Amino acid sequence: MVAEATSEYNWYVVRAISGQENKVKAIIELELGREGLTKYVPEILIPLQKVYEVKNGQKKVREKNYFPGYILINAQLTGEVLPTIRGINGVVGFLGDNSEVPTPLRQSEINRILGQVDESNEQGGLGTEPFIVGEFIKVTDGPFSGFSGVIEEVLDDKKKLRIMVKILGRKTPLELNFNQVEKET
Repeated sequence: MVAEATSEYNWYVVRAISGQENKVKAIIELELGREGLTKYVPEILIPLQKVYEVKNGQKKVREKNYFPGYILINAQLTGEVLPTIRGINGVVGFLGDNSEVPTPLRQSEINRILGQVDESNEQGGLGTEPFIVGEFIKVTDGPFSGFSGVIEEVLDDKKKLRIMVKILGRKTPLELNFNQVEKET
């Protein structure tokens, strides 16, 4: 059974010291290269998300760790790969590490994490209830948080909405991401 579980590439979650993910990733890559095991671990990722901030009237984008303390690896855990990764300073262990071989992630989980599934599915089922032009929504994030408005246009490909809100008695158009709004009930 162990040979079957490790005979193909699967995605695993490595638990690392929070805040040290980039350092641990670099050490994993270095050690695997030194041991000649890189062919068994083709990808090592730290899931990041873009965060938009408005500071001093300027919109800034920065990347934030999506899962602090976790690193994703696509690996074939054969031979010395598993003990090498477990022995690296800063690695706490594997998620689902209750046996000899850690439990790999399901394909649906990896698809969601890597953004191959519609991002709105992560937002509490918005993928099953699409936004509709003329629908009332409430802004939940950003400088216009708390304002209500009406959807003027849905940009599915960009995952954005063009909405009209009333600010100081005047109708004002806004373009917001799906995750910055919620449907009014």
